[in-house]
Amino acid sequence: MDIAVLGMGKMGRALAGRLIDGGHRVRVWNRTKGRAGQLVSAGAEEAQSIAAAVDGVDVVVTMLADDAAVRAVALGELRPLMGSATVYVDCSTVSPALSGALSEGFADRFVAMPVLGSPAAVSAGQAVLLVGGAADRIDRLGPMIDSLSETVRRYDTAPLALTAKLTNNMLLLSGVVALAEAFAVGRSGGLRDDQLRDLLATSVAPGLRNRFDSVLAGSPEGWWTVVLGAKDAGLAIETARAAGVELPSAEVVRQLYEAVATGHADADIAFVTDLYGRTTP
Repeated sequence: MDIAVLGMGKMGRALAGRLIDGGHRVRVWNRTKGRAGQLVSAGAEEAQSIAAAVDGVDVVVTMLADDAAVRAVALGELRPLMGSATVYVDCSTVSPALSGALSEGFADRFVAMPVLGSPAAVSAGQAVLLVGGAADRIDRLGPMIDSLSETVRRYDTAPLALTAKLTNNMLLLSGVVALAEAFAVGRSGGLRDDQLRDLLATSVAPGLRNRFDSVLAGSPEGWWTVVLGAKDAGLAIETARAAGVELPSAEVVRQLYEAVATGHADADIAFVTDLYGRTTP
């Protein structure tokens, strides 16, 4: 398939690279230039504009940071440029409300496909795709989806796929905070880090287990920044609030990530450990 990928953050680059490895013809675009060098070396074509990126392609994919970025690209520049046979797939983590607006704005050409997993998981074909939209539209994306992952969860609408993504993210964000606080309790009482690892490493859920060592170390290195973590917690809160449900602990989780983001905006969510000090016996 001919596919345009708009957005060259870590996830966008991983997704584009996986598509190239799957034999697709890929064009890439990013508002800030200079992030696609490795993809171009691997066979991608770097477009200088959105118009050039999407001209004549079968599928347009966006992987952008937040609602504002997706709204600006999709409902601003992209919509007038879309060919009648082109399918638009948004892989960004945005609000279910925006995903619903995209469904209306692009009518029968839109599919939501948020991704569960790290850039490394995407590159290895081990991510989970949450695909929302009409069955016939999703079926048209078969060759692309098959190239990305064998694990696909389908939902009847785009907003449901985003709700699933926020549900998963809220659990992981809360779990990272809980793990950081458990480590703080153990260290405060005199446990060494090796004892904490022996005690808790097999107790945590599989998704959280992948971040166990980085939370234990308080590592700022990673791919899901505290800024994006706070954003996703906020989206989860707004989604629940729209149904009349308040999430008091999620409010605290968001505030904690926002606190870490002050001065450490690019740090991974594991760096929330820094709020609890590093008093190791």
